[in-house]
Amino acid sequence: MFLENTVNHEEQFGWIEVICGSMFSGKTEELIRRLKRAQFAKQRIEIFKPKIDRRYDEEDVVSHDENAIRSTPVPAAANIRLLADGCDVVGIDEAQFFDDEIISVCNDLANQGIRVIVAGLDMDFKGNPFGPMPHLMATAEYVTKVHAVCTRTGNLAQYSFRKSNKNDLVLLGETDEYEPLSRAAFYKAMRAQELAEKEKTNPIQQKNNFHGKG
Repeated sequence: MFLENTVNHEEQFGWIEVICGSMFSGKTEELIRRLKRAQFAKQRIEIFKPKIDRRYDEEDVVSHDENAIRSTPVPAAANIRLLADGCDVVGIDEAQFFDDEIISVCNDLANQGIRVIVAGLDMDFKGNPFGPMPHLMATAEYVTKVHAVCTRTGNLAQYSFRKSNKNDLVLLGETDEYEPLSRAAFYKAMRAQELAEKEKTNPIQQKNNFHGKG
């Protein structure tokens, strides 16, 4: 379990914590846990999330287990810099959906003495690094990678497999759209999806070839 750093009042510098992993791994749950501990300690906190995330609530940050904490939805990372004044702790959920300015925003806040806790997906549905998350992980003092349980093997899962054939990078969804998979299960699922797509296109290609020969 993550243990909070002690504040060095002589330095007057904060730090960045990143909580990353696949969908259904408990990222938001851990973010809420840390923020509520800070709240209990009478620290001034503020939580932000991207405005596009309205899956559970328009304002609250809500985990898949329905734990919630009040937040401020913002359209862009620059808004966080303006609204975080006077805070001891700033929490940011679904950081992968923010623009790249979130990297400088988090570092600026930490340099001002604020503890910044960021949660987000480290990989997209194709298994590639997601948005600004790699940069945030590189500049953070603390990185916690949490895992889900693979729905097919029961092993640790670090991939978020998209069940549908939609190719939009940003597609908000739950268990009807995604499932957490281990490396082996993800590789097999992606291969099966590719083969299924090829089978769909083959009849069209054969028809085109037939007409072309005629």
